[in-house]
Amino acid sequence: MTVYRMEVEMAEKLRRAGYRIVGRHSAVKICHWTRNVLRGGKHCYKNWYGIESHRCLQMTPSVQYCNMMCLFCWRFHTINRVVAYEGDWDRPGEIFDEMIKEQRQLLSGFKGNPNVDKKLYREAIEPRHMAISLDGEPTLYPYLTDLIKLAHSKGFTTFLVTNGTMPERIRELIEEDTYPTNLYISFYGPDPETHVKLCRPLIPDSWKKIMESLELMSVVEKSRRVLRFTLVKGYNMKDVEKYCEAVKKARPDYIECKAYMHVGESQKRLPREAMPSMQDIIEFSEKLSNFSGFKIVSKDFQSRVVLLADESSTWYHRDLENIEKRSRIT
Repeated sequence: MTVYRMEVEMAEKLRRAGYRIVGRHSAVKICHWTRNVLRGGKHCYKNWYGIESHRCLQMTPSVQYCNMMCLFCWRFHTINRVVAYEGDWDRPGEIFDEMIKEQRQLLSGFKGNPNVDKKLYREAIEPRHMAISLDGEPTLYPYLTDLIKLAHSKGFTTFLVTNGTMPERIRELIEEDTYPTNLYISFYGPDPETHVKLCRPLIPDSWKKIMESLELMSVVEKSRRVLRFTLVKGYNMKDVEKYCEAVKKARPDYIECKAYMHVGESQKRLPREAMPSMQDIIEFSEKLSNFSGFKIVSKDFQSRVVLLADESSTWYHRDLENIEKRSRIT
């Protein structure tokens, strides 16, 4: 394991939490839902989009490096949230195979488990979906476009989750005609004041940058576009009509209304009462549906998330069978 600008103590803390550091600033970690499927359980709610949880490579090219310190974030907040990465960035070709190698190592304990379906295990060690999220802000990685190109050339789908504060990276994707299979922008507040209070940005003009990213999202028609609202009770579950302004800018195919979950490091920053109930999420989603015209098409009670869709979206019609199937087992 190579550690660069990361304290040995923090690297060990991440390792104990299930991360495996790859190169100087990337990492992989087995998702709860990967384990769940291997043990005979269901896939995560992203199965709406055809993503098979046991074949998902959950990774980040910028572990611990982020430009916001969100109150609801379950990750560790360390000096790397404040001090930007200053080393040379690893190229995608230097980390891609190593990420798969570390994923297989993390999964190796399932091989001899009599309760694990052998076929599912064989599929799991040959991942086909790359979730570019996990930790940090992935658009800080300067070779993101090349990483997505490489993943697609290897037969992977890609799932990019960004906080929208790096519109220049989205512009690069457009200019290079390189589109993630799913482009997620996580949106955390109906107005600049709520955004600053909840997200504690470390950069100037973060709200302005997010607005620019939303406008860019509207022209990324080759990606499945998802606008995710992470909802924190007592903080940003208000002014639903203002959220619709973001919807109009981004023109997403889907909106996910997702409850903040009181887990991980966020427990040190927020009370348990800040975690909305599923009923809270449903009521917010119904109001959003009325204002936006998006239709509620599915719910996942375990993850406390409601999916709304633009019924005119080509992606929605492509995904309809998966959405309906998923809704029957939720």
